[in-house]
Amino acid sequence: MPSECTEPLTSPFGELATNLSDSELRETAYEILVGARLSSGGKSSTYASDSEKNSERAAATPQTLTSRAASKVKKALGLRSRRKKASEKAESERVKKVSTIGETMRVQMRVSEQMDSRVRKALSKVAADQKIESMVLPLEMLQQLKPSDFPNQEEYEAWQRRNLKLLEAGLLLHPLVPLDDENTAPQQLRGIIDGALEKPLETSKNNETMQALRTVVLSLACRTSNNIGSVSETSTHWADGFPMNLKIYQMLLEACFDVNDETSVIEELDEVLELIKKTWLVLGMNQMLHNLCFLWILFNRYATMDQAEGDLLSAGNNLLIKVENDAKAMKGDENYCRMLSSTLGAISSWAEKRLLGYHRYFRSDNAESTMGCVVSMAVLSVKIMEGGEGISNEDHIEGNEMDVGQEKVDAYIKSSLRAAFVQIMETVKSSKSSSTGQQNELPFMAKLAEDVSTLAFTEKETFSPILKRWHPLAAGVAVATLHSCYGNELKQYVSSIDELTPDVLEVMKGADKLEKDLVQIAVENSEDSEDGGKSIIREMLPYEADSVTSNLVKSWIKTRTDRLKEWVDRNLQQEVWDPRANRERFALSAVEVLRIVDEAFEAFFLLPITTHSALLPDLATGINSCLQHYISMAKFGCGTQSTYVPTMPPLTRCSRRSKLPSVFKKKEKVPKKSQAGTVNGNENDSFGTPQMCCRINTLNYIQNELNVLAKRDITHLSSSGTNQDIADRMEKVFELSAAACVEGIQQLCEATANKVIFQDLSHFFWDGLYIGEVSSTRIDPFLQELDHYLEVISITVHDKVRTQVITEVMKVSFDGFLMVLLAGGPPRAFTLQDYEIIDEDFNFLTDLFWSNGDGLPAELIEQFSTKVKDILPLFNTDTDSLIEKFKQVTLESCASSSAKSKLPLPPTTGQWSPTEPNTVLRVLCYRNDETAAKFLKKTYHLPKRL
Repeated sequence: MPSECTEPLTSPFGELATNLSDSELRETAYEILVGARLSSGGKSSTYASDSEKNSERAAATPQTLTSRAASKVKKALGLRSRRKKASEKAESERVKKVSTIGETMRVQMRVSEQMDSRVRKALSKVAADQKIESMVLPLEMLQQLKPSDFPNQEEYEAWQRRNLKLLEAGLLLHPLVPLDDENTAPQQLRGIIDGALEKPLETSKNNETMQALRTVVLSLACRTSNNIGSVSETSTHWADGFPMNLKIYQMLLEACFDVNDETSVIEELDEVLELIKKTWLVLGMNQMLHNLCFLWILFNRYATMDQAEGDLLSAGNNLLIKVENDAKAMKGDENYCRMLSSTLGAISSWAEKRLLGYHRYFRSDNAESTMGCVVSMAVLSVKIMEGGEGISNEDHIEGNEMDVGQEKVDAYIKSSLRAAFVQIMETVKSSKSSSTGQQNELPFMAKLAEDVSTLAFTEKETFSPILKRWHPLAAGVAVATLHSCYGNELKQYVSSIDELTPDVLEVMKGADKLEKDLVQIAVENSEDSEDGGKSIIREMLPYEADSVTSNLVKSWIKTRTDRLKEWVDRNLQQEVWDPRANRERFALSAVEVLRIVDEAFEAFFLLPITTHSALLPDLATGINSCLQHYISMAKFGCGTQSTYVPTMPPLTRCSRRSKLPSVFKKKEKVPKKSQAGTVNGNENDSFGTPQMCCRINTLNYIQNELNVLAKRDITHLSSSGTNQDIADRMEKVFELSAAACVEGIQQLCEATANKVIFQDLSHFFWDGLYIGEVSSTRIDPFLQELDHYLEVISITVHDKVRTQVITEVMKVSFDGFLMVLLAGGPPRAFTLQDYEIIDEDFNFLTDLFWSNGDGLPAELIEQFSTKVKDILPLFNTDTDSLIEKFKQVTLESCASSSAKSKLPLPPTTGQWSPTEPNTVLRVLCYRNDETAAKFLKKTYHLPKRL
């Protein structure tokens, strides 16, 4: 134990009201001891000279000493023998030094041979006439010894003052029987003592003052014996009042300790105690009071002498068990109960001070031998004290002791571990401040978790087995306390976290490991308990480190993705989509956005967490959202098919005389600057054909790089031994973004194609082709311009998407060609003879995309040109046959027979087909002959102009 814990204890016997020193009390105790021995018929019943003492020493044999060494008291109390086996020569030397037990007591009580001689001389004179218990020893000593018996007058006067103070203490200050207020004897005695203290008292028998002293002392000392024995007798007592008798008796019991080794109990303990027992009648003692006094002597000697001799503590514990039984028998004795309460209170206070912080006072090398005794004494003391009036209460049974013990030990564990936790915190803080900047240094909370775990295992191995004797769930209570202490600190730490850092993750990892260690200890400790430790586990509110970590990672993910989205918005607002920015002709912003994405995934997998698999979907969702936002922004403003394709005009009969500047009304276009776009684009036009191609390239680049990125991450994860489940999930992480790229490329291809055909080449195509005379408004000008655009697209668009873009341009041009023929408005009128021109023009159009085998595949051209080729023969069908065909397909499409009496006007679906009524009707509307005009006017009253 720490040296500073060795401290003087307050005596439970109380303080004397006079200033008698320990040496004066010791001298008095020795006088009583000698007198009691002489009075009981000891060997030296008369004064013994030095020669007689020597003969006594010679009479002692080694066999006698050996029998003394086998102390029954030591064995009963658990005190080990300290004397080693000695040779006969060494034993004979001891015989020379120590003869009788009386001589042993003289040496032990530090009484000189001169004083011993005086005491024996004085008591030998009176012992023959009266028993020691019936005499007032200080009074007799005053009368028997004269100044001539002392070396000098000063020593004599000091001796006389001591005896007068003893009379004062025993008869006036601490009498067993309270003084009678009407009795004048106390005042008389007080006056004599005060006078004697100023001027030495003449002690001859004939001295008047001495006679008065004797008279008043005996009057106060004599009392009816119903306080201590039978009612019929009268006894003389002067030293049986509390705490007078206890102080004197303490001096006797202190002699049980070797004068040369204050922590060692002498080997002659049995004989010494038997001798001391002879003083009981003088001091009003009994076995119960002796046990209580001896308990305190043993305990106090251990507590105040560096607490090095554990057998003293063990002896005290064993003696306390006897005191427990004594307490039941002495429940009616007020003095005993008061002394019992004071003694046990002092022991309990001392023990609890250490047990409430036992990690400071005990170690692995002394816990088993010492701590168990301290706990036992603390618990037993409390049990006895809590009995109070019920010390002998029949209900105070063993089960109740266990309840008391469990309650106290529970408090010890919680208090000590809280204190140990605080100490660990201070130590960690101190070490952190002194080692700032060192590499691989654990964060404070992580190091604290590590040290708390070490403390928990130390507790389990060292202290819990001891404390389990009183508390079946000692280890469980310990780890629950530590769990709570660390949990409180962790809660404050988590509340202060602003962002996810490696230190934060290290802390959460340490907290999770600590919690698992603590729970494991609690479970193992509770295997034999009734509830399997469920009550303890319920007290341990989960740290939810995984949940906290997950939330922090989710917050980290959100922060990353929010920043990425902000970056996308900010940079795409400045993006000009210039294909000349790099050789691959895609936007540089795509490179940056993918770099950020790559860094986000790399940082995510570097996080020291075990929940990558569970949190990967959150990161994937956030990243995909940002990428899809980028893709969406890349398409934004580029328009769709409906943006560029003109609205179909209402059905009319053809009229080449129409002066309309345009045959349709255009819808709202993309921003005005895009409407002025040229084939080469414009530096400020982000929607020119080259810029549209750059957008397509960008999405194609992102799509390709996402695949590369996913494969690279999978390879990295596999090489690092990551869970295969994570690697499998990575294959699907970018599925949504890749799909968005595919969709975006298709939309941009469609928008580009429609923009080229219906906006950039509108003058040559929609506003020029076949307006008026067919032979003079053929497709050649349009083809020349379109060829130029196709060349720009081929040069600009990446190889992987070039066919897709040009195919979309071809598809739109074919669809547009049909719209010119079927929905071109009144300025367009065709005769049967125009069919050959139209058919030839369409062949020119298809040849442009085939480009003598250098363009699109023939089968692809054939696939998209089939519809046009199926419809063109209608323009080569005579009008009457066309009208009959129209009637037939119309009537076939009508659901009700009642409608057959009148041809309904078929709706415009835009799904052109030679068997679709509206398609056939439109061929009739643009047929330039009277038969068609009459039929349309008669059947539907169609006008010639809009």
